[in-house]
Amino acid sequence: MRFNYWQDFLSLVFPETCCICKRSLFPFEDQLCKICISRLPLTDYHLLPENNDLKTKVLGLAPVDKVMAYLRFSKSGMSQKILHQIKYKNKPALARLLGQMYGTLLKENGYQETWDLIVPVPLHQKKYRLRGYNQSEELAKGLASALEITPANLLLRMVPTQSQTNKSRMERWENVSDVFSVVDPGMVINKKIVIVDDVMTTGATLAACAQTLQAFHPQSIDLAVLAAGK
Repeated sequence: MRFNYWQDFLSLVFPETCCICKRSLFPFEDQLCKICISRLPLTDYHLLPENNDLKTKVLGLAPVDKVMAYLRFSKSGMSQKILHQIKYKNKPALARLLGQMYGTLLKENGYQETWDLIVPVPLHQKKYRLRGYNQSEELAKGLASALEITPANLLLRMVPTQSQTNKSRMERWENVSDVFSVVDPGMVINKKIVIVDDVMTTGATLAACAQTLQAFHPQSIDLAVLAAGK
């Protein structure tokens, strides 16, 4: 009981705030206020996952079937603010929450039995130690929870690649085309896999992950990201 009183006191003095608008959160809110949730720039890629502009980005780079994004990315928009919080402001819980929200949407649209494994895009060990978590892994955990599917860290990033910012499509592909390996090839064989990342720009990183997994004969590979732009 004393612990509850102390928590109540702390919440009065240092109230939790929305990661986006910084308003104080109500007790029933977590990470994001209801107003910001209602304003999320949702996409409908899950309705046409095999025929959209995101899939066009990876055509010829990797054999993927479905390509989807939860949010529409725009510079200085809400999705960019969310990505900044997740990657640079120590907000792994926000990534898990959004993953769970996305997973709930996908479940409502019949995706619960679409995949056997959810595989996050890995960080290199050096970057993982600096950040303390992998935002894509946290996103995958949220998705897995909602969809009741196993999350699996099957990929390893062998080389600490340079930033993809300001690189051309070909330069991005060359930067990541040979940097991933599979931890347990036996888990890939004949499995339906969805690779999860926080953001998709040219699709080079996701395509490189898909190509690495394809060498071990999965049944199918799909891509799902938190945010993507045209």
